[in-house]
Amino acid sequence: MSIQLGQIAPDFEQDSTAGRIAFHQWLGDSWGVLFSHPKDFTPVCTTELAEVARLKPEWDKRHVKPIGLSVDSGENHKGWERDIEETQGQTLNFPVLADADRKVSDLYDMVHPDADPSVTVRSVFVIDPNKKVRLILTYPPSTGRNFNEILRVIDSLQLTDAHKVATPVNWTNGDPVIIVPSVSDAEAKQRFPNGWKTLRPYLRIVEQPKLPHEVG
Repeated sequence: MSIQLGQIAPDFEQDSTAGRIAFHQWLGDSWGVLFSHPKDFTPVCTTELAEVARLKPEWDKRHVKPIGLSVDSGENHKGWERDIEETQGQTLNFPVLADADRKVSDLYDMVHPDADPSVTVRSVFVIDPNKKVRLILTYPPSTGRNFNEILRVIDSLQLTDAHKVATPVNWTNGDPVIIVPSVSDAEAKQRFPNGWKTLRPYLRIVEQPKLPHEVG
């Protein structure tokens, strides 16, 4: 099946380094980042898993649970974890699915039909608390993923959900944002009492509200 933005992320049960995981139950009311790897002991992914673990404070404050996936067995994962700690100086602190039967890989269309059937596409899925897929990225095997960019997109999505704003090109936290077209001027006055700048009726620029994790 082909996963589309806005659809409910397929549920599954699978073994992991943290035991058996029922995905939707495990997510609870959190956001999720599901990201896949080819086989264990691959060089680029070794650096990525360590970085995701280092970013735990950033995931936590955004109420995000990361979860990795590899098509190798849980026993292989244990050896890979040791390598990650020894080479990257970071222990893993999130589960990695042991998708040896390719149940999740097939469910999320992570295996390209023309590729080695044991190698997953390097995919990223961001899933919101309603279990809807909000972001899909696919990377080539030679290019390490930019998890700061994934955090940036999550910030943008959480701003949209909380404040009905969109983020313009190259936005980073603190930059001006755009009031979404579905918000009328009357509603905008309630939401943004300090006003905004209208460049066109469809392009209204406003100072960024606080991100949800910055409030309080």
